[in-house]
Amino acid sequence: MRAMNEVARAIELREIVTSLGPAYIKLGQALSIRPDILSPSAMIELQKLCDKVPSFPDDVAMALIEEELGQPWNNVYSELSSSPIAAASLGQVYKGRLKENGDLVAVKVQRPFVLETVTVDLYVIRKLGLVLRKFPQISVDVVGLVDEWAARFFEELDYVNEGENGKLFAEMMKKDLPQVVVPKTYQKYTSRKVLTTGWVEGEKLSQSKESDVGELVNVGVICYLKQLLDTGFFHADPHPGNLIRTPDGKLAILDFGLVTKLTDDQKYGMIEAIAHLIHRDYGSIVKDFVKLGFIPEGVNLDPILPVLAKVFDQALEGGGAKNINFQELASDLAQITFDYPFRIPPYFALIIRAIGVLEGIALVGNSDFAIVDEAYPYIAQRLLTDESPRLRNALRYTIYGKSGVFDAERFIDVMQAFENFITAAKSGGGEGLNGDMAELGILQSQTGYIIPRLPSTVSQPQQPIQTRAALAFLLSDKGNFFREFLLDEIVKGIDAVTRDQLVQILSVLGIRNAVPVFSLVPAFGPFKPAALVPTINDEDKVILNNVQKVVEFLTTGSAISRTSNQDVNVEQVIQELLPVLPGISTKVLPEVLSRLSSRVLARIVRDTFL
Repeated sequence: MRAMNEVARAIELREIVTSLGPAYIKLGQALSIRPDILSPSAMIELQKLCDKVPSFPDDVAMALIEEELGQPWNNVYSELSSSPIAAASLGQVYKGRLKENGDLVAVKVQRPFVLETVTVDLYVIRKLGLVLRKFPQISVDVVGLVDEWAARFFEELDYVNEGENGKLFAEMMKKDLPQVVVPKTYQKYTSRKVLTTGWVEGEKLSQSKESDVGELVNVGVICYLKQLLDTGFFHADPHPGNLIRTPDGKLAILDFGLVTKLTDDQKYGMIEAIAHLIHRDYGSIVKDFVKLGFIPEGVNLDPILPVLAKVFDQALEGGGAKNINFQELASDLAQITFDYPFRIPPYFALIIRAIGVLEGIALVGNSDFAIVDEAYPYIAQRLLTDESPRLRNALRYTIYGKSGVFDAERFIDVMQAFENFITAAKSGGGEGLNGDMAELGILQSQTGYIIPRLPSTVSQPQQPIQTRAALAFLLSDKGNFFREFLLDEIVKGIDAVTRDQLVQILSVLGIRNAVPVFSLVPAFGPFKPAALVPTINDEDKVILNNVQKVVEFLTTGSAISRTSNQDVNVEQVIQELLPVLPGISTKVLPEVLSRLSSRVLARIVRDTFL
């Protein structure tokens, strides 16, 4: 009964907001993505304000077109729909055809006197907010909310600005994601109150029954992550009506009136927070939240840390960071805002909304869809390819964690995610639409090598080996930093593997414990001949285990993966790496040999004299 009453009140709230006019409708839309302010029922109802708004008279719209473009509408358009095909809070859209070239277009016309009406309404709302500030029990800062929202709102009233936003967005996506299309803006027929763009045929992605919807959702996830974590130019109004599946299987994104721009601190801070979350480093996450604007500067973090740790522990119970339910986590974080100095920043509220829209569309066709899991491949790609010092540090932290010890499982996890990203970046719009992101998949082309057998082995049929994308990436120019980053681990692995093989050879010769033999040789001063005999300690065993895991992952169809013997064999390793050795830069081999000789010499000196 209580739930029914809550829904009824939410519907009534939406109807009241609609009747009050554009300013209140836009404010309602802004509140519809604030779980820290409204109940779920109220949010759902207010989100309907995005596409269920009454239209204004057509004759008024035609008169405004003539006033803005300086000529009657039929001088510009050979045809125009007799009624709007969509109506929103600020304007309504007609379907037409340009007279000069026959192009199909969408013509958006602003509501009459909306600027004047909204300005007065904002003044009234802000005055009310100043009164509410006198009541400390009201935690919502209405004045701050209106001030933050009003700046974007007035930008949205300028259709010339909206057209420029769309053009800029299209340029940012063109190279990497040609599967994403943005309607062309006809600047000649665009003014502050009239916007003419190309008409996009298709159906709402949320309503499409086509088999490629899942692929297009993947493209959408990459597109929004690219905006969020790369370009910083974020389409902040991704309701279902603005995401269209075109007849040729592309993803069209509409309406660029509302965009937000993210700073480098916000972009990099979110990736750093994810890296800290993977390792459950909650102390660092609290500091990340200060940088990201969730917690004000100077606040005592001690009381907040255990609360956030509890929230994240619950979120991570389902199988780690990649399986987090983002919407539930956002809701849990919103609850903290009522008891602690913790808030959801406006830009993050927009992110929650965008992710919620994509997740809602995907869940219709795939009940197991998890947005964080789908986002991880893009994040892995950014960590591996971005040259920013902050992200390079984040990559090192992701692989090594707080302990500073190389984690083979984490390394494999990141590289697998990178390969998944390549696959996702190729989806949507057919095989011919491979942008720069999908072209990372060219690294998979190093295939079909014939492995020559070493002379010591019994003659066997030669077998083609396919080099997987992860290994090819590590040996490419794009993988320079990560390869350099891993050089010490490569050297440790070679050192440990070769000593392990030598110990095995000595064992075959009957020298299982050589120390007593060498102990018969008198020591000269501090010199200990026993140190010349190779030994394998616990650290070496960990390294050997890491080597085995990494080699098994990086080699496909390998002898290692086919054998039941769990010990790493040097000959097998060499055979599997032989096809790609020509791809190693001439700068890398000398560096490996230099570090390896230094490591061996240092160990001999340490074991001999210390």
